[in-house]
This record gives sequence, C-alpha cells and structure tokens, in this order.
Amino acid sequence: MTRRAALWSVLALALILVVYSSAGRRSNAAAWTELASLAAPAEGEARPVLVELFTSEGCSSCPQADRLLIRLEQEQPVAGALIVPMGFHVDYWNHLGWKDPFSSRAYSDRQYEYSQALGLNGVYTPQMVVDGRLEFVGSDSSEAASAISAAARAPKGRVTLEWDPPDAKGHLTTRVRVASVPTGESAETVDVFLAVTESGLETSVARGENAGRRLQHTAVVRRLARLGSHRQGAGELQHTATVALDAGWNRQRLHLVAFAQERRGGRVVAVGMKSLATP
Repeated sequence: MTRRAALWSVLALALILVVYSSAGRRSNAAAWTELASLAAPAEGEARPVLVELFTSEGCSSCPQADRLLIRLEQEQPVAGALIVPMGFHVDYWNHLGWKDPFSSRAYSDRQYEYSQALGLNGVYTPQMVVDGRLEFVGSDSSEAASAISAAARAPKGRVTLEWDPPDAKGHLTTRVRVASVPTGESAETVDVFLAVTESGLETSVARGENAGRRLQHTAVVRRLARLGSHRQGAGELQHTATVALDAGWNRQRLHLVAFAQERRGGRVVAVGMKSLATP
C-alpha cells in the first residue's frame, strides 16, 4: 500500500468513527428529548410511581443505569409522575472480584420474586421495575419514560408517613397509613413495606469489572421491612414501626419510602416518600 493510500484509509476510518460516535450521541439525545417531551406541566397533583433499579458495582453495564436513576430522581422529567426511586444492590456479582458494599442477599431475593411474578427466565442487571409490573433494561431511558408515564395514569392509594425524633441510639419510630387502596377483580393480599434509602453515595471501585472507576448512586436501599399483610378492601391500613438508623448514614440524605404491593402479581397499589431532613 502506498503512503497516499494508507493516509486515505486512516482518514476514512476516522470519518466512520466520527459518524458512529455522532449517531450514538443523537440516539442518547433523542431518548432524553422523549423524556423532556413528557415534562409539560400536568393538571392536578403528580401521582407517585415506584421505580426500582436492580444494580451492582460489580457489573460494568450498571453505572449507566445508576446515572439514569439519578437523573430521574433529580429532574423528575415525566409529566404527571412523582418518581420514587429505590436502588437495590444485588449480591450475586460479589464473587467476581469486588464485593458491593451496599449489596444484600435479600435484594437479590426480591429480584428473583419479580422474575417469577413477571414470567422471566432469570435475573439480570441492570434491571428497572416500574410499579412492580413493567420491567426493562435499567439503562434504557426511552423505556423508562414510557413505563413511568403509563404507571402515572393508574389509580393508587394514598400514603401518609410520620415519625418521632430519633432517640439517642438512632431508633426512629414511624407511623404509616395507607388509604383508598384500589382493588382488582378479586381481593388480593397486600403487603405493606417500609424502606430507608440514602442518596449522594459514591464508591471508588478497586477490583472487578469497574476497577478504577468512581461510581455514584442514589436512593440506595439501606433497610427494607415488611410491616404487615392485609386483604384488599380492608379499609385504611395502619402500622407503627421502629427503624434503626446507622450512625454512618447521612441523615440529610435519607428518605423513608412506604408502599403497598399485591403479593401475587407484584402490582404496587400505593407508594409515598418523605425526606428525613424534613422537619
């Protein structure tokens, strides 16, 4: 090959890479334009929508999904929806060189339960589940926009969260009330859950697929407890629970999330969130 031919080959390859990169940027931009197009002010009060992300610091494709969850929380881009995020860090990636400090077997079990309820062949990361019924790859912003918009149009009950100031040991007494829970064709068993989430978390990953990267997370689930079970149509649901707050958690970045979920199908029929920094 002559020097001139080699030069033209390099220029052609560079042009292909530029076009490919630009196409990728246009694709990402188009996805966020779709989110923005749904952000027109909605009539009436926004309806809470639970968005769960199953993720892991040991998964190289998860950071993009973590960033999407952050943007959904901070920008609230879907009209008519109040996005309530929850980041569940699974533990089945921990044997591949890096143990996710936020991971729990209980969160992996929750994802396996979704897999059965939604008729999937198994579990994967990153995965988003919206209101317990719609699931997709957790980094797909277009799917997120569509699923959240659809969920915001479904009827939901009302959740009220109250608490007393933490005691000297960091124990928080909370009161959860769930009212006007919608019912399906038959009365379902509904479980009421209470979670503590923490935003603004970062980790410098030393090993595994994300070695050398500094990862950011939001709404990381620190505690999750089932408060009780009820039959739909039982009227207002009330629970009092004591939650232990770890001294290492930043209380200005903590939220309480309460939700009611049908046990058999997984549909979220009520959800509410409140910051612990709120007086």
